[in-house]
Amino acid sequence: MRCKSSQKFVFLCKFNVMKKYYLFALVLLVVFACVPKKNTSFNSATGTNDTIRIANEELEYEVIIIDPGFNSWLATYGKSRNFYSQDYMEQRNRVWVSQWNQNVISGPYTHLFEMSIDYNNNTDYGYEVNYLIYNYLTYFQLTNNIQLGGFKARL
Repeated sequence: MRCKSSQKFVFLCKFNVMKKYYLFALVLLVVFACVPKKNTSFNSATGTNDTIRIANEELEYEVIIIDPGFNSWLATYGKSRNFYSQDYMEQRNRVWVSQWNQNVISGPYTHLFEMSIDYNNNTDYGYEVNYLIYNYLTYFQLTNNIQLGGFKARL
């Protein structure tokens, strides 16, 4: 690049150099913005990535939640543990799971409900299981704009 000695051309020369720096900075910004972020998922029970697994050999049950986005949603929007009582979550889980299972069999959204949930109302699953089922069903209803049963999901 040639710059002439007059004041006007020196300004234009500096401006062209500055445009190159801005262009270079913009390219760097785009490159760093496109680099995949480190996977920081909510790790509860024995969850990794977007899979949460809870097992209790004594009661012979296993809960596995596989849904992309649930872990980050739970970490961002889910209420902290002990915010709701176990009884509160059990009441909602009973109604929501019942409606979920009904939608597996028939309903307008059968494509969203792939598997039934085996939730026995007379079994004490403990706080952690009820917490994760409650939050998953809340997440599911809010992200799909569907209401399961008589209780409206809310944050």
